[in-house]
Parts: sequence; structure tokens; C-alpha cells
Amino acid sequence: MRLRTLALAAASAGSLLLASAAHADNKVIATDEMEAYLEFVDYGGGVIFAEQIPKDEWPKMVVIDARDPAQFAKGHIPGAVNMDWRQVLAKRNTIPKNKPVLIYCNTGSLSAQAGFALRVAGWENVRILQGGLTEWQAKGGFDAATKAAAPAKH
Repeated sequence: MRLRTLALAAASAGSLLLASAAHADNKVIATDEMEAYLEFVDYGGGVIFAEQIPKDEWPKMVVIDARDPAQFAKGHIPGAVNMDWRQVLAKRNTIPKNKPVLIYCNTGSLSAQAGFALRVAGWENVRILQGGLTEWQAKGGFDAATKAAAPAKH
């Protein structure tokens, strides 16, 4: 019985070592992927300003609100789907690669993290809304591009 216990303990220790080595290998792979991404990403890392999105382009995009459900319930960009920023990779199979995807949060910091993760994972169609919901609202929402192009009033 004692020999069997020792054999099981040795097998368990071996499994833990293999799992630890695999975990270390995964970290190296992830780091290499992020490094390669950062070498070639466009300046701004996929950031877009509200005034750069014409009003007629909004219906063509998948808009993801990366805030928690309580914040989403208090107000969001009409047509947006709620997907907590920490869940975007877990739910990546629901995010299309064949149409524009816009991700936002309150100010842009959490959505930038989620957008970065998606872009490293291969979603080149993801853009992060600079300034988030707060700036989008302040610039006129869906009309931000029109307002930005309008002549100044004197």
C-alpha cells in the first residue's frame, strides 16, 4: 500500500510539474503575441473619436458596452450590447470579425484593455471609443461627426 501511495504522489508531482511548465510556456507565447502586436499596431491602437464616425455608419457596427450591467442599465449608446470588459475574451466567439466593432466604457480605460485583448487575439476590426460614453455624449452622440464638421457659430 505504501508503494502505491508513493507512486501516486510521484505521478501527481509529475503532473504538477508538467502543468507548471505548460503554464510558463503559455505565458511566453502570450507575451510573444503581445510583443508582435505592439510592433505592428497602428498608432493609437485602434482608438477612434466619436466625431470620426459618421451617423450613417453606426447601424453597420456592433457596439459593445464594456461596463458592468448596473452601469449599462443606467444608460448606454442605443443599440449597444452589454459585455463586461473582463468577459470579452471568454465571449469572443460572439463578436464578429467581418464587420466593424466598437467597444466603449465610461471614459475609455477599461474598454481599451478589452479592445487590446481582442486585437491581440486577432480581432483587427475592433475600435475603442476614445473618451467612452462620457465624451460621446458631450460631443453630441450619433451627431458628433456632423457637429464637428459644422462651421463655428459667431
